[in-house]
Amino acid sequence: MSDTEPTDDIDLSVEGLDPVTFQIIKHRLVRVTDEAVEALKRVSGAPNTNEGHDLMVALYTKDGSLLTGGVGFLHHYLGASEATKHIIDRFEGDIEEGDMFILNDPYTAALHPPDVYIICPIFYEGELQAFSASFVHVADIGAVDPGGFSPNATTIFHEGFQTPGMKLIEGGEMRDDVLETILNMSRDPGMVELDLRSEIAANNVAKDRLQGLMDEYSPETVEYVGEQLIEQSEKKLRKRLRELPDGRWEERQYLDSASEDRSFTVQLALEKEGDSLRFDFAGTDEQSEVGFNCTEIGTVGGVIAPLLPLLCHDMTWNDGIFRAIDVDAPKGTIVNAERPAPISIATIGTLQMCNSLSTLAVSKLLGASEAYADRATGVWHGAHCHIALEIDHGDGTQVEALTDTFAGAGGARAFDDGVDLGGEVVNIVARWGNAERHEAVLPLLYLYRRFVADSGGAGEHRGGLGHEFAVTPAAEEDFEKLDVVTMGRGIDLPHSTGVFGGYPGANVDYATYRDADLSGDGPFPPTEESLPEPEHVRWGVDTLGDDDAFHVRLPGSGGYGDPLDREPESVAEDVAEGKVAPETAREVYCVPVDDEGTITGSAQQAREDRYRERLEAADLPAEADAAAAAPEDTESTPYRLGANVAVEVDGEDVPYAACEGCGIPVGRADDHWKGEVAVAEESLSAAGTATGGSAEYCLRKFLCPECGTLLDTEVAKREDPALVSRLSL
Repeated sequence: MSDTEPTDDIDLSVEGLDPVTFQIIKHRLVRVTDEAVEALKRVSGAPNTNEGHDLMVALYTKDGSLLTGGVGFLHHYLGASEATKHIIDRFEGDIEEGDMFILNDPYTAALHPPDVYIICPIFYEGELQAFSASFVHVADIGAVDPGGFSPNATTIFHEGFQTPGMKLIEGGEMRDDVLETILNMSRDPGMVELDLRSEIAANNVAKDRLQGLMDEYSPETVEYVGEQLIEQSEKKLRKRLRELPDGRWEERQYLDSASEDRSFTVQLALEKEGDSLRFDFAGTDEQSEVGFNCTEIGTVGGVIAPLLPLLCHDMTWNDGIFRAIDVDAPKGTIVNAERPAPISIATIGTLQMCNSLSTLAVSKLLGASEAYADRATGVWHGAHCHIALEIDHGDGTQVEALTDTFAGAGGARAFDDGVDLGGEVVNIVARWGNAERHEAVLPLLYLYRRFVADSGGAGEHRGGLGHEFAVTPAAEEDFEKLDVVTMGRGIDLPHSTGVFGGYPGANVDYATYRDADLSGDGPFPPTEESLPEPEHVRWGVDTLGDDDAFHVRLPGSGGYGDPLDREPESVAEDVAEGKVAPETAREVYCVPVDDEGTITGSAQQAREDRYRERLEAADLPAEADAAAAAPEDTESTPYRLGANVAVEVDGEDVPYAACEGCGIPVGRADDHWKGEVAVAEESLSAAGTATGGSAEYCLRKFLCPECGTLLDTEVAKREDPALVSRLSL
């Protein structure tokens, strides 16, 4: 079926309720969570909450199904739903008006221990009608390392206070014994109490607004609208899936674990059939000895989160969407770890990799259709660079985080470059605090914040740039010790991978400069030449001395399409603005420019030479295979397998992948067509000046064997097989 043909209509009418009232209640439900989020931010004093929007508030039905969610990190919708269902089961018969419950055990529902859910039953005239649930990443819960992310943990028992559910507020009154027990575990109890009270405030606002809505329209009417919204979202998603072609898209990333001196393979296959999706993690490595691990609920939330803005952008995000999706995460792997494996780094480790892999797979599904191709994107902000700080003031301890990682970088899209410092796709309202905000409450001085050239992956459309920054202890501040907690990944190889031939963004980098000359006699901001040799500290707790500088480089985002398809004038402009290095313009984009970005020669000739060089360096398919893959007469279809890969059918409706550059079929579109094209493997450093990796990994390029057009790329171990991408028409 062509996706340009009309599909079956779906009935979105609501019996027994006029459409105006339905829409009013629908939008009022959204306003409930919006106002609750604002309340949470206003009460919280944590920068990662009120600046970075590391939060969530959502409404759930009386059985714990997602009704509607507020903005924030979207993978928490599933965790909070599971937490609510667990509270319903565990406290059956003991859930009363005015109660609130707390849960942060990752093997029950939470995504990692510092992400604390507070769950509030909502009653109307004595009857339970719904729940609200909120989450923030609390400042510190007493783990072996400060801040909740614990690089030194080797078991869940090292990762601080955890509860599978208990009553924090009973009958409207705080249970001080429970609160004091939690605070007694923390290095920074004042901030933790503020975190918890911000969640309580959010739930109170949600409860008050929802009760007001029920008072105006009746609880039965509000419940009915919620049921219909869930049904409508399911119908809308299933209709959209029927408009897209069936197929299988494989993705893979490697997690570099410094403390274990190894990497982990995370493998994902997205299978779309009819009106359902299946995400399969078969082939993923066993669980880690450190806290990179994800629980099953974290993995499920991780793959669904980017699907919401990419595929379901015009739907109400609720439980109806989840009904069309199945996730298979094998037990004992890094995507479904078994207790007591440590979990604390999951949300910036394996779970974030699930976000990225899902982004790529869903983008290839969307990109397979001309109608939805503009929704496809490279990876946004492939590796968080979370920095936790512990400051000993003598009479107390302060635990905070820098918000620089929330700046992110938008992935390149089918129609435009990615947005520089454009956040991340799974938190559409993420932002970062300004330098002055951090300097006002921390004994730190920012030495610089600046864009990193070449941090956005090359492509027909360039990935958004990331940034780098450096801080140093403020000499005039009164403190006894300042520790920095790091848990880096994306250092040995890039994680912001591109799509449909786009190159990856930059590697992450951490460096500490000891006894740097920051007195003011040297240049400011300091330059690489003015600083001593760096120590590359990437894992654990590191103390900063008075004259030390701590530097972090963030990853940027992935590119889209063949870099040789980018307009030469756009490349020259990027060089002039410092977004692309001159050598990258010349070597990757094949645009001859000087250091100021002036074009000095023929880009057309340089690119013609590069197409020929690509094929000279590639392994070409056997002649017999190439001939078998080339029918004489084919017709176009509305489907695609990449920016430069059309899908055509022969006289017997057999589909073929065809090169857009020269028009020849290169392999069966319903089979492993990438096994029939030319393949070249280059060093990862060929992607740009900010990208690299060991000789074990490569930038694998799939090329048209006739004209050298780039059809796809992979960041791959050299011995790993090519990933499958196929349609089932």
